This record gives sequence, structure tokens and C-alpha cells, in this order.
Amino acid sequence: MNIPFVDLKIQYENIKSEIDIAISDVISKTAFIGGPYVKTFESAFANFCKVKYCVGVGNGTDSLYIALKALGIGGGDEVITAANSFIATSEAITMTGAKVVFVDINPQTYNIDVERIEEKITSHPWIQSAKVKRNLSFNLIISIIEQKPLAIVKIENLADILINTHGRPFKEYNPQKDQLDNLPIITGLDLTHENNRYMFNGTLFNSIMDFLESDKSEDVLEIHGNGHTGITIKTLDTFNQVPSNIQETILLKLGFNNFNAKLYKAKTISEYIDKHFPDRTICAMDIFDIEKVFIKTKLSVSLHDNLAKGV
Repeated sequence: MNIPFVDLKIQYENIKSEIDIAISDVISKTAFIGGPYVKTFESAFANFCKVKYCVGVGNGTDSLYIALKALGIGGGDEVITAANSFIATSEAITMTGAKVVFVDINPQTYNIDVERIEEKITSHPWIQSAKVKRNLSFNLIISIIEQKPLAIVKIENLADILINTHGRPFKEYNPQKDQLDNLPIITGLDLTHENNRYMFNGTLFNSIMDFLESDKSEDVLEIHGNGHTGITIKTLDTFNQVPSNIQETILLKLGFNNFNAKLYKAKTISEYIDKHFPDRTICAMDIFDIEKVFIKTKLSVSLHDNLAKGV
């Protein structure tokens, strides 16, 4: 049995008289571009779709392309579409610079498989979860929850990476697109490749994650990791009596563990220094060993200003 790939003749024969009259009218009035026939169609189709406007274009490919561009789709984006659609569907996506992502159909409906859309979306490491459902108007409603970023990891000769609250790298950090404030910057780590995916692991990384779960991690600006000495943090100075209009920082070497206890001891030491040596300000502490703390101090800001003014 020979079945033609495309057979428009059957459809034409069913409405032959209407089509012939319409074509004849267009030709007789040479209304090939725009004109009353296009306006009539736009108005009738808008009413059929129950929308305010309809704009006629040259072909279906143009309509898909214009719709995608109107949504801001372009390079770096991905567009999910049905795998059994005509080539124009994927062609229009490619024309925008976006990547085509095919999803198979539901064998009962021959429409795109909603559950497989969810699988495609959640396959991206920066997506935590996705829910796709149809409403009563058969429109697809897609709800997406992205991973919550925990910190920015800087690696030499590589793009900066965002890690989520589980410590997994999930996307490259783009300062222009990712408007993220108050995230600590981590240095001194290397990626490892396991089971066809890149990840962070090891004693040093586990120590960093433990620290980020401690009570004082919200004030931290930078965390530097070292395989021999553990972590050193650069944090907002909450240990000295600093004027509210001055935002100082302090360096704390914390080692590999026991962070809450070490930070508590740092606070206790700072209170002792403030009480007994008010002319000094702590600028760094080495608390690798909680039993033997090394402190670096300097003249306090207020005292230094007074001395400079001759007070």
C-alpha cells in the first residue's frame, strides 16, 4: 500500500468552491501583500481564539520565530518541543540561537508527554524540582523551583561555580544574570570527576560545609581552604568595638573542625582584649588549636585618628 507523505488534495476538494472564490478575488484585486483579505482573516481568527489581536505573517515558521523572539528566547536558552512535530518547529528554535530539546509523545494522545517534560527540566543541575500539568483549557502550567545557592566557588582557570545547600555544583556563576548578594566566596578547592559528573568532596570540602552550617557563617565574606591548615575565613568584624559607619573585616584561621566552639572562644578573647587593652584592635586570629590561640592586633581606629590629630 502506497501512502503519500503529504496529501493536501483531499482537504482542498472538501472546500474547493470556497478556496477558488477566495483566490480568484485576491488575484483580481492584486491584493497579494496585506490588504482587506488579511485584515478580515486577522479579525476572524482573533475572534475564534478569543483574543484581542491577531497578526498575519508569511508562514508558520515566521509565526513560531516571532513568538519565540517576543518571549526573549535566544542564545543560551533551551526550548522543549514535541519530537513528532514538523521540521519548522525546531527550525524556528534554532533560528533564535536557542537549543532544541525534544520530548517524546504520549502514545495515547500523540501530544507531548507531560511527565517527560518534568524529567527533562529536572535533569538540569540547577533545577530542584518541576511540576507540569494541564489546566481546564488544556494549557500547560509549569512550576519550577531552582536550587538555592549557598556559596560561590572560585577555581583557577575555570568559571566561578555556584554550589547548592547540599554542596553540589549546579551552575556557572554569571554576575550579570545571577543577582546574588551576601554569598561567601570559596577558594582553595578542586573539582573531582566521579560517575560522569563533577563534584567537590574530601576532608577539606566537608570542613567548609560544616562551617557554613555553623552559627556565624552569615557574616562571612570569603573562605579559603588549605589541605594542611584547614579553612581561613574573612568575615565582617563583629569581634571589635568598631563604629557603625565603618565596616571592617577580620581574618580567622579555624582549621578543620569544632567551629562553633572556636568562634565562641574568639568572641570571648575579643571581649577580654576590649576590656583590658582598649587601645588595641584585633585584625587576625589563629585558632587552629583551640587551646593555643595566636592573635594579631593593631592600634584601634579611634586612637590612631586621635594620635594623627595630636589629641
